Amino acid sequence: MSQKRKSRIPHTFVLLFSLIVLAAIGTYVLPAGQFDRMTDPVTHKTIVVPGTYHQVDPSPVGFFDVFISVQKGMIDASAVVFFVFIVYASFYTVLKTGALHSFIGFLLRVLEGKEIIIIPVFMYLFALGGSVFGMFEETFGFIPLFVGLAIAMGYDAIVGMCMVSLGVAMGFAAAFMNPFTVGLAQKFAELPLFSGMGYRLICWFVIVTMSILWTMRYARKVKKDPTQSLVYGLDMGELALDHNELINKHFHPRDKAILAMVVFMVGLLIWGVIKKGWYFNELAGIFLIMGILAGTLAGWGPNKIAVTFLEGAREIVFGALVIGLSRGILIVMREGNIIDTVIYGLSQSLSAFPSWVAAEGMLFVQTLINFFIPSGSGQAATTMPIMAPLADLLNIKRQVAVLAFQFGDGFSNVLWPTTLLPVICSIAKVPIDRWWRFFVPFFLLLLPVQMIFIAIAVAIGWQ
Repeated sequence: MSQKRKSRIPHTFVLLFSLIVLAAIGTYVLPAGQFDRMTDPVTHKTIVVPGTYHQVDPSPVGFFDVFISVQKGMIDASAVVFFVFIVYASFYTVLKTGALHSFIGFLLRVLEGKEIIIIPVFMYLFALGGSVFGMFEETFGFIPLFVGLAIAMGYDAIVGMCMVSLGVAMGFAAAFMNPFTVGLAQKFAELPLFSGMGYRLICWFVIVTMSILWTMRYARKVKKDPTQSLVYGLDMGELALDHNELINKHFHPRDKAILAMVVFMVGLLIWGVIKKGWYFNELAGIFLIMGILAGTLAGWGPNKIAVTFLEGAREIVFGALVIGLSRGILIVMREGNIIDTVIYGLSQSLSAFPSWVAAEGMLFVQTLINFFIPSGSGQAATTMPIMAPLADLLNIKRQVAVLAFQFGDGFSNVLWPTTLLPVICSIAKVPIDRWWRFFVPFFLLLLPVQMIFIAIAVAIGWQ
């Protein structure tokens, strides 16, 4: 029965290629169009000029072009693809030294019988980082460690992924002062920076707590019956750690030195992102240094470090290819000039509804737009110059429009395949379709909660 059920689930490549085909069909059905754009003199970001949408000559994507888009997607996403190769292979090198295994064994001895408390503690911490600093990519380095920890505690890779990525994603989405979403959107909406923080704090606490309870419920179910795991039977490679073996593992001075180096490098990474604006290139460099130093501290020679790095790269090939395939969807829509058409159509459709309905509509519109513009700051720069004046016309407070943008952009960051979700799943070694089976029911549960918060904001005239 289980085998029959599995056979009906399309492979991740099939799902993503089907979306590419669907996007190509859209280039024949939807009119091609574009907004005029300008560079904002303060933020230096490219923003849409409201009221400038116009149709352009159609450029439908043909049959052969659909297949070419896969190669173009790989090239367009090459920075992310190779980032994943370097990050995972570097962390794989750290794992092969055994230092993290020793540390996890130490944690298991300390928390024996109370392992469940790790879930809320770390999810609240990562959610706080997502809200205050706009953390997201900075947490990639923690994913393999927490996946290994979760497996060793009797849970699974999804629980480990949730402790880091679901926690930070919920904090990022429901943030009370995220400078990259709330701050930027409020600037474009001409609102005081981080205004309305009290109401956002309530949203943040409720939503993050919901995600923690959802994760703990699943974790208990998996611990009670491992066959209930959505990744049951999958080979997790070096991330799969044995509980009994770890419990008996000693925490040697060499292990402590490697771990101290890893903590320092992750701290340097976070500092660089926040203070220096580092992104994929710099982060990849930090991880590469971390992997080389780990091997050196373990007493390995250059050849062994290189061979181990290559082993790690082999393990992550599937996940890296998923990222390039996902980008093919956007390539097709970009070449067909239908992305702006979708944005314009969605925003215009809101004007036909009363204000309280339109406010909820903004949430759905922003959620859909995040599929096409997966960057939070990019989406703010594209949509807020349209949504802010539209909110005025619909008699909706601009603060509500910012909240709708914030929710729509943030929560779907761990839903749509065009976001960084494939990167996260690749590092955690969780197939994206298995993640959807875990997250989509929670997302559907979360949607009415978002709508209630927006409805209350409209009712109280929040501004």
